[in-house]
Amino acid sequence: MIDRRLRVLRAIDRHRTVTAAAEMCRLTPSAVSHQIQALAKELGVALLEPAGRGVRLTAAARTLLAHGEVLTAQWERARADLAAHRTGGIGGTLRFCGFSTAAAAVVPQAMDRLRDEHPALRLHLRETEPARAFDLLAADDTDIVVVVATPDIPPASDEAFDQHVLYDEPLDMLVGPDHPVAGRTDVALSELAADPWIGSNPGRAYHQLVTLACTSAGFSPDVAHYADEWDTGAALVARGFGVALVPRLAELPARHDTRRVRVGAPPVPIRRVVAAIRAGSREQPAIAAGLAALREVRAALAATLDAPR
Repeated sequence: MIDRRLRVLRAIDRHRTVTAAAEMCRLTPSAVSHQIQALAKELGVALLEPAGRGVRLTAAARTLLAHGEVLTAQWERARADLAAHRTGGIGGTLRFCGFSTAAAAVVPQAMDRLRDEHPALRLHLRETEPARAFDLLAADDTDIVVVVATPDIPPASDEAFDQHVLYDEPLDMLVGPDHPVAGRTDVALSELAADPWIGSNPGRAYHQLVTLACTSAGFSPDVAHYADEWDTGAALVARGFGVALVPRLAELPARHDTRRVRVGAPPVPIRRVVAAIRAGSREQPAIAAGLAALREVRAALAATLDAPR
């Protein structure tokens, strides 16, 4: 119902280049340029202007985008109102999107509850990085995203989305069995400043978390190895190639001999996990049920989040 060219315009605003916006919208760059040029001609105003190697929205485009977000939110509310006229309980399809740990430890539990309570509801899960999750949400390719709050995601003030904190997850130190702190119950992050570290590739949410945690503790980590999978990172730690921070809910392969040690001295590293939906969609029955299921899972995980594993 809402002109999809507004979604293309928002993608350009977020990614700053036509090429990146085209990738997000699954269009060719020429198709994106054509759509925006056609929209500008219809409205009689310029929508884009050069900005370095990319482009940026004009003042007129920002005015249009603000109205577009209001229209999109109102359309989501209309969908919620129409759902009240349907019979047979909550049905349709509910699409989740989450980062790796949430996709393994949190969202499937919520889906399990939903399957029991609403058997007519079809459920779908896609695993992806936080920044990409918001692209999918804006494009109406998913309904609820569960992501780590990083500088790459839209701010909580972004009126296109409703974001809600699910939980704050502590990060524990992961060390090998022969490491000097392996037998301790807690450790200060600064005690490991001289150790080689296992990180993830730049651009990943985990890379940002580790960098911020170590910087807050007064040092820059010496990242000796980059591993995007917990299996690889745990294997390196078990063999003494470095130490790593690991989220408390992350499940590690039992075949790797590692030790988790709680970070006891401030600053204690955490990652904030949020659930986000499109603005105006909260009252849609399936989405409301999905958010409720996530809150129930969060409550069930409270003891795990508060205690070392």
